Order: sequence, then C-alpha cells, then structure tokens
Amino acid sequence: MKEYNPSVRSLLDEPEQTSGPVYRYSDEELNEFKELINKRLDNARKELAYLQGLITRKDEAGTDDTDNRFNHMEDGSGAMEREQLSQLAGRQIQFINHLEKAMIRIENKTYGICRVTGKLIDKARLRAVPHATLSIEAKNVMNK
Repeated sequence: MKEYNPSVRSLLDEPEQTSGPVYRYSDEELNEFKELINKRLDNARKELAYLQGLITRKDEAGTDDTDNRFNHMEDGSGAMEREQLSQLAGRQIQFINHLEKAMIRIENKTYGICRVTGKLIDKARLRAVPHATLSIEAKNVMNK
C-alpha cells in the first residue's frame, strides 16, 4: 500500500510548536472587533430590509393594470430595476453571512488569523474589512 504524501503542505500539517507562544488577538481587541462587526451587521440588516421593501413595492406596483397604454414601455425598465435591486439584496445577504461567520470566529478566538499564513491579519485591514480571513500578503499571493 502506498503512503499518502501530499506535495503541498497545509498549515494544519505542521507539528505544533511548543517553543513559541500562540499569537492571537487579546480578548479586549476581540471585543473591539465584535462591537465594530455588530454595528456593521445592524446597518447591513437595515439596508437589506430597505432593499426588500423596495423590491416588494416594485412587485406590487407591477400588478396594477389601470393604465395599460404606458405599461408596455415601462415593463423593461421596471424589470431591470427589480433585477438590480435583487442583485444588491443578494450581495447584502452574502455580506451579512460573512459578518456572522466573523462573529463565530471571534467566539472561537480564531478571529484575525490568516487562514493561509497563520499570521495575524493587520488591525487596519480588519477595521476596513472586518470579515477578512486573509492577510494582505496571502491575498497578493493568491491574486498572482
């Protein structure tokens, strides 16, 4: 039987280092990020509710047949606007999911650790993109 020997090693394949400390953000720093993410989540959920309200109003307005002469000309633009609103809502849902996963990482105390390098992600990056899972270094390598 042939032994499994992968050519690409993962961070998880490395043996645990007993000589050095484990680096992660402190509980105070994690609480700071938690507050930031909670604010972003609240805003994102409000934005999503607003977009869903617009989509619902557009759908309701589309069922009105009081003035059929002009409906044919407006049908295309109305459908396109609904599609754009749906795309925006979809992106907002995805953003909310990313933020919720970041909250789970905070609870697990793994928040801010790059999933490729295992190093801490810079605080400035996390403040700008609180759901980031890659350091700038890893992101640049992946984009090449």
